[in-house]
Amino acid sequence: MGFSVLLNPIFKWLNQQRPISDEPLTNFERIKQELRSCDVILIEGRSRASEVIKIITQSPWSHAALFIGKICDIEDPRVRDTIRQHYHGDDNTPLLLESALGLGTVIRPISVYENEHIRICRPKGLRENDADDVIRYALSRIGFDYDVRQILDLARFLLPWRIMPRRWRSSLFKTNIGGVTKTVCSTLIAESFNFVQFPILPLVRHDENNNMRLYQINPKLILPSQFDYSPYFDVIKCPYIEYDAQEDYRLLPWQGLVADSTVIDDASIQLNKMKKEGIYPPSKSLH
Repeated sequence: MGFSVLLNPIFKWLNQQRPISDEPLTNFERIKQELRSCDVILIEGRSRASEVIKIITQSPWSHAALFIGKICDIEDPRVRDTIRQHYHGDDNTPLLLESALGLGTVIRPISVYENEHIRICRPKGLRENDADDVIRYALSRIGFDYDVRQILDLARFLLPWRIMPRRWRSSLFKTNIGGVTKTVCSTLIAESFNFVQFPILPLVRHDENNNMRLYQINPKLILPSQFDYSPYFDVIKCPYIEYDAQEDYRLLPWQGLVADSTVIDDASIQLNKMKKEGIYPPSKSLH
């Protein structure tokens, strides 16, 4: 208990966030409409801890969460009851499960990331019964502490071995007795998908007969960005301004200001006029 009291001020300092950007990159309302159960949500993050993780992993994504959906949409009554034990809000609220610094493994509404730059990674072809098992496994980890040691070990693992004393080297592959009640965001999600043998970034090897062999990577080595890189996850982006919702991307308001409805209407009128006059589309000429 005393050690936790000492760590709390450090966690609070690490979780301090820089101001919200005035230039949003994602359309949060679209994201809420797109999300499905078992989607992985990548978050850029604005805290001091996020900046450290992005430097360590050399990635724009510092955090990952697992979308579990709305309680009212979950068919299994046992899963619904488990979620209600840890979340006491409205059954219609879209929820995610994550392991976060200072919070541990918790269930929270997706709205906590409304002002963040986020991306959706969707597992391709995940069977419905396997999706249920992924959620069940993740729920079984609720209450686990956030493993700060693993982040430090990951940093040491990514640094060149030769420049570090042996006693400082990573212990990621060592058996950590008592450490089974701690995890980090991407490890939690990787373990959940490994539970149903769904690939993220498997290691591929060929034997002497050229037969392919697949091996699961240690979940502790899975980073948030690897869900983005994985060929087994579809990446879904919801930009704040989508040119396919307008007449033409060439008429986007490239003045540093988000166009209001009046400007978009004016642009549409201008485009229609150009079409009637035969100016658009431009004729192709050979040079």
